[in-house]
Amino acid sequence: MPLLEASGVSKVFGKLTALDGAALTVGENEFHGLIGPNGSGKSTLMKCVAGAEVPTTGKVSFINTDITAFTPTERARAGMSLKFQITSVLPTLTLYDNILLALQAQCSLIDLVFSRTRRALHEQVMTMLTQFRLADRAHDAAATLSHGQQQWLEIAMALAGKPRLLLLDEPTGGMSLEERRVTGELLQPIKQHCSLVIVEHDLDFIRDICDRLTVLDQGKVLASGTVAEIQSNKSVQEIYLRRA
Repeated sequence: MPLLEASGVSKVFGKLTALDGAALTVGENEFHGLIGPNGSGKSTLMKCVAGAEVPTTGKVSFINTDITAFTPTERARAGMSLKFQITSVLPTLTLYDNILLALQAQCSLIDLVFSRTRRALHEQVMTMLTQFRLADRAHDAAATLSHGQQQWLEIAMALAGKPRLLLLDEPTGGMSLEERRVTGELLQPIKQHCSLVIVEHDLDFIRDICDRLTVLDQGKVLASGTVAEIQSNKSVQEIYLRRA
């Protein structure tokens, strides 16, 4: 049984058809990449999965439940987490407090009212900062981080709720080559407990970390399969790689 299954997903904006019957299937503990030329519908499909956009037609199922009409909040409660390309960390707060707030979002109101969470969550905060190589910056303001480090902090925050599925939209945009390499290393351990859908333009990066790829072109799925299958697909070579 797939963890995530989107089928026949179309999205029309006025006279523009951004998606035309697109499909996406993601299994448990799978890293799945969405690739395609600019304007192919990658981010729109991601938003339809996350609930930021409602499909014009089609269905999205998550953990065997139809979530097509679910709000983003309802999808988050079901076990889905999303990080868009633009970072949304709180720049004036420390890294520690950014992670703490993300963890506190999962706590009960009574625990928050009686301030029971900061001490109880300290170990989890430090574990997450350590996992993303940010522990030595725990008490620095998030605004002092490099662009890549801010992306790592936000990914850590997105994982605070222990989602079953993490959605990343171009996480390496604006990163240096070294930051991209480290990002791949930081993501690998989460496969033990979380699947990943990632939109990315860096083909070398996405090939290195993903188990399967779906290629979109002009709102339609051009091909879907393992990395090796996509690399050898003549349609992808002729249409996607030529236009990328």
